[in-house]
Amino acid sequence: MRKVREVLRLRHALGVSERQIAVTVGISRSTVGEYLRRAPVIGITWPVPEGMDDGELERRLFTPPTFEEKPARPLPDWTAVHRELKRRGVTLLLLWEEYRAEHADGYGYSRFCDLYRKWSETISPTMRQVHGPGEKLFVDFAGDTVPVFDAATGAQRLAHVFVAVLGASNYTFAEARWSEGLADWIGLHVNALRMIGGVPKAIVCDNLKAGVTATCRYEPGINRTYQELAEHYRTAILPARPRKPRDKASASYCTSFL
Repeated sequence: MRKVREVLRLRHALGVSERQIAVTVGISRSTVGEYLRRAPVIGITWPVPEGMDDGELERRLFTPPTFEEKPARPLPDWTAVHRELKRRGVTLLLLWEEYRAEHADGYGYSRFCDLYRKWSETISPTMRQVHGPGEKLFVDFAGDTVPVFDAATGAQRLAHVFVAVLGASNYTFAEARWSEGLADWIGLHVNALRMIGGVPKAIVCDNLKAGVTATCRYEPGINRTYQELAEHYRTAILPARPRKPRDKASASYCTSFL
């Protein structure tokens, strides 16, 4: 803490010279002179106004008169952002663009994302999942279809995008098919395992009808053909729990970019 109050007292109450004040207080003469020059500029004399402590005195003395604190940037409604993200096709980038359209002086995209992640940690504490190499392969279809146009006729057809992601490395395989039927479902697994060049200990899938015939937390029913594929590759099928997207967070995260 600077010895501003004592300098003002010695000078104005006792009339001590700047040189003697410097010796008495234990600071340089130039510093004493600086204190005494700044005080009248901001209207402070002796005695110091009642109720002004040393911290306030120092703040006023050493804050430039033209200093103005920047107004806080407007914060988004994180509850609304969180709710909107649950809708199909809505991303943080889209919500940030809407936020900046309303608040031109708002946060940049990277800061917007950081603030949302910090806020989301306060509403739903979760334990980070750690996957060992070759332990799990997460598979799922992206929620949205992709339009494909015939070059000759211009006709449009919708394709379904399949994604397979290794839990440890996030190494990703993606392929589009015309349907989510059993034949495509099995064929996509074969292609994914061929591309990866190996077989994981377990395949974690969503409760798609082509793979799971009965959803149950404890004893889900696996499609017979899908089970035979698992037996052929000597792996296990682990259906995700209904309405528990974190069970297949890696696949869900990758499909959000498609």
